[in-house]
Amino acid sequence: MPRLLRSAMVGAALIINAVPATFNTALADMNLDFSGFIAGDTRIFTESPALSGQNNAHLNPSTVVQLEWNFEWNEGADRIDFIPFARIDPQDNSRTHADIRELNYLHLGDDWDLTIGIDKVFWGVTESRHLVDIINQTDGVEDTDGEDKLGQPMINLGLQSDYGDFIFFAMPYFRERTFPGTDGRLRSPFVVDTDRTYYESDLEEFHPDLAFRYAVVAGDWDIGLAHFYGTSREARFIPEVTGGGKTVLAPQYDIINQSSIDVQATYDEWLWKLESIYRQGHGDDFVAVSGGLEYTFFGAIGDNGDLGVIAEFHYDGRDSTAPATIFDNDLFLGFRATLNDEADTTFLAGVIWDTKTQAQSYTMEATKRINDNLTFEAELRVFSNQPATDPLYSARDDDHLQVRIAYYF
Repeated sequence: MPRLLRSAMVGAALIINAVPATFNTALADMNLDFSGFIAGDTRIFTESPALSGQNNAHLNPSTVVQLEWNFEWNEGADRIDFIPFARIDPQDNSRTHADIRELNYLHLGDDWDLTIGIDKVFWGVTESRHLVDIINQTDGVEDTDGEDKLGQPMINLGLQSDYGDFIFFAMPYFRERTFPGTDGRLRSPFVVDTDRTYYESDLEEFHPDLAFRYAVVAGDWDIGLAHFYGTSREARFIPEVTGGGKTVLAPQYDIINQSSIDVQATYDEWLWKLESIYRQGHGDDFVAVSGGLEYTFFGAIGDNGDLGVIAEFHYDGRDSTAPATIFDNDLFLGFRATLNDEADTTFLAGVIWDTKTQAQSYTMEATKRINDNLTFEAELRVFSNQPATDPLYSARDDDHLQVRIAYYF
């Protein structure tokens, strides 16, 4: 059975069991909203690929569709959200994929809320690495920044009090990470064969994952404390040789315990940010930290535009038996421009610099609304001076500009 279908069936079963019996009587009061977008993407590569088997085209067009249905009744206290997503890429079959980003039932009580089904949850405060964000799996074929996530089947109970929010998660089904195929750019030296996936747990993708988060706002401070137990969203890779003599990578997903803290302090123009984790289950126990600051010059651009300057440092103490990361001893320097104009123009640029190897990864993201329905987006990725031991070494010739025209309705 396809993995997406399995995930959808789990989410649908959770919703069917959760929607109150009074649903039919509420149909007359139900509000239905429909929206979404369709977009044309084009990646423009400046160089030919470095790896054998990759598509040699310098232009990589693709089409993206995301729809959204929202059903609301009981004066907004009950809601069903459905957000399917699909991409068609003619050059990489593995990048052609579909996912249910959300399919869930939400009930809002006086001081509690309950979400059941497929949902997306974000944790974290830093700009260049979302270290503590662990609930959803990364959609690895969408981009290299790890910000695109697959929908996660879950039961999510939130309790609100004067002392903060207490949030509980039970996740009955694990989503495997997506990876580029043989033809795809921005892939590892050997193709990841997801048909050879291994799990530490005998329950495999049906191992129950549990998480808890406590979040509180104390004056100028936003603080989050969390713990996760279950299947790691990061995979280790085991080289294997196929029957045809081809070397591939088999993903191995381990059981981990991860405790985390994220803190953001706001003082006038300053934002101070910190994320840190302590993880067990990937080799030796280790600590990782991401932290930094952002200073905003309000009104520095034209009459209304703001300019923010960002500096963050990343440390990761994992050993060589854990999944690889580029954020072992890295510095991020960047800036953010928000014009606050009618076109909602935004711009973010920066560089991640490895203080040990001197490897650099440059990024640029810009968005601008053309009219009420059309938007223009651009993303630039440039890799420089990556040593052979760097996880991004295989992408050394994959510098590219991605442009998107999206129609929203």
